[in-house]
Amino acid sequence: MNCIWPNMKYILASLTLLMSTMLLAGCANSNRHILGANDESQLQVRSIQTRAFDTSDKNMVVRNVVASLQDLNFVIDKADADLGTVTATKLSGYQIRMTVTVRPKGDTQMVVRANGQYNNKVILDPVMYQDFFAVLQKSLFLTANSID
Repeated sequence: MNCIWPNMKYILASLTLLMSTMLLAGCANSNRHILGANDESQLQVRSIQTRAFDTSDKNMVVRNVVASLQDLNFVIDKADADLGTVTATKLSGYQIRMTVTVRPKGDTQMVVRANGQYNNKVILDPVMYQDFFAVLQKSLFLTANSID
């Protein structure tokens, strides 16, 4: 009977090590697969939602974001020029919530990222973002070229 126990301990230790290794390897592979797919789709969404503009005036960009959203029939819920954030809601037809952030990129550019949501789900349709950025670009152009 003493001969069986040492073998049983060896078998249990081996099984435990094997199961632990399989469990960890399985988790690592599935996490990498999920993160890899998610990173790619997140990158695509971010590219639709983001534009860089050649200006260093953050306050001016935030003011133009507010004006652009209003031109697109959004109601401004909150705007903070220091943080560079604007939140707005569009109530006509269906409710869309838009959050726009403005941040510097180097010394000569501002990056604007718009995040549209409908029923708490991110809007992935690029047309809405293209429309917003087209209005914002025209507004920034007119502001930069206005004669005071």
